[in-house]
Amino acid sequence: MLHVLIDTCVWLDLAKDHREKPVLGALEFLIKEQEVELIVPQIVVDEFQRNKARIIADSRRSLQSHFRLVRDAVNRFGNDASKANTLQALNEVDHTIVTTDEAVSESIDRIENLLTSKPALTTTDSIKQRVTERALNALAPYHLNKNSVGDAVLIETYASVISDPSGEETRFAFVTHNSKDFSEPNGDRRNPHPDIAALFNAPKSTYWGSLVDLLRDFDPEILDDEEADFNFSMEPRRLSEILEAENILRRQIWYNRHWNLRSAIEDGTHHVVPEAEYSRTPYRSDQTLDTVWAQALAAAKRTEDEVGLNNLGPWDDFEWGMLNGKLSALRWLLGDEWDMLDT
Repeated sequence: MLHVLIDTCVWLDLAKDHREKPVLGALEFLIKEQEVELIVPQIVVDEFQRNKARIIADSRRSLQSHFRLVRDAVNRFGNDASKANTLQALNEVDHTIVTTDEAVSESIDRIENLLTSKPALTTTDSIKQRVTERALNALAPYHLNKNSVGDAVLIETYASVISDPSGEETRFAFVTHNSKDFSEPNGDRRNPHPDIAALFNAPKSTYWGSLVDLLRDFDPEILDDEEADFNFSMEPRRLSEILEAENILRRQIWYNRHWNLRSAIEDGTHHVVPEAEYSRTPYRSDQTLDTVWAQALAAAKRTEDEVGLNNLGPWDDFEWGMLNGKLSALRWLLGDEWDMLDT
């Protein structure tokens, strides 16, 4: 199992950008499958709570900026017939963003669930002592002229966790976007600062400047699946495709009805008659003009040749219902009323 300590800055970046949802989903999946376990210091929980409101506000402003660009594009290049409806829909979404926190609330809720799924690690007296020693010796993250208590608590908590006896298969990882405090100065930011480098001896303990890189290293395909789900959108059918499908369905249903009539003629319950015997007043439903029947037979032959016998049944009750339902739906899409099944 991989035990991962994720810096607060990484959690905040996951929360504020909806495009990071596949990363969050991949992490949730690995945790659910018990392949990954989070190391959560209490200081991370507290810092996330303190910054939550700011992240919501920042995300709202960012999304509104995107919507302004989209509205400008619609105004400039949109089709006049659909422009008004498109702009109205965009304005409704923009209003929702302004009046609610839905823009990032889902991601924030998911992250809070991960951070609070088990008791957070408290800052022990031993950790506080080592933090103080780091400060006195100006060791990273105290090598910069700023208050680095939180960062020092984070790295010393990680040091405490990896120092506990564990099986050879247990792996640990530290993930941060805070390269100034934790990464190699004036060098490869993917490497830890020399002052903390001793904590990272691969493969047991590794340092990462990107959660995505860590997840891809752990499971190369995990993000591909999540991104496919996140980015999936249905491509509308072209009108030509809809018309072609409607034509095939109409001919399949007509052909089935034609064979029902042919069976009735063969068993004598329906009659093909010449003009002289055809009753027009009153109309008789058990008669068909011979000239009309000849046209029907020719149409059936054309249908067999063009559609193919393999595509013309026979159908069981379920398949017959599906055919009629599909034809009805496509015709509604093309402007007919529901249940228009004339052939």
